[in-house]
Amino acid sequence: MYFCDFVAIFSFATKALSLKAEQNENQKYENSNLLDRKVGLQKHPEGGWFKEIYRSGDVVPETGLPENFNGKRNFSTSIYFLLEGGDFSAFHRIKSDEIWHYYTGNSAIEILTIENRRIKKQLVGNNLENDEQLQVVAPKNKWFAARLKNTQGFGLVGCTVSPGIHFDDFEMADEKLIDEFPELKEEIVPFLR
Repeated sequence: MYFCDFVAIFSFATKALSLKAEQNENQKYENSNLLDRKVGLQKHPEGGWFKEIYRSGDVVPETGLPENFNGKRNFSTSIYFLLEGGDFSAFHRIKSDEIWHYYTGNSAIEILTIENRRIKKQLVGNNLENDEQLQVVAPKNKWFAARLKNTQGFGLVGCTVSPGIHFDDFEMADEKLIDEFPELKEEIVPFLR
């Protein structure tokens, strides 16, 4: 990571933490709205809000990648990702591991991954005493979704992908996911768009 990237991330994290300190209990979305205005988030196709903050200038040639990639990829990419209220990240999968880093909010984010025909649930958040983790990995090529633990709040995370994300590597789930995992239908349906 370049020093200027570290400074930018540190600066944003500092601003995000100061926003958390200003939170008003009677206006539950005050900080998420302020984050949206200050950071310039856009609606993400899977749900939630995002902004790409880093894309490595260096690339891995297609010959240096596994066969399921169709072209060169940046070494790494990173986004800010915001969930608020009842919004969710729909089931999707990508061709690289995705590391979720918790930054701020008044709710942890629950990540649901389909592994070995079961739903694995992990919390990314800052309350370590409640089994929340500061970082959670969504493994490559696995279906995963996310939602807030507290639907009255918001959570801001960073998502880092290496090799870097390209939308050719992104697959949104549809009803066929239920055909593949009929035993998980009740858990999958709420996370389809």
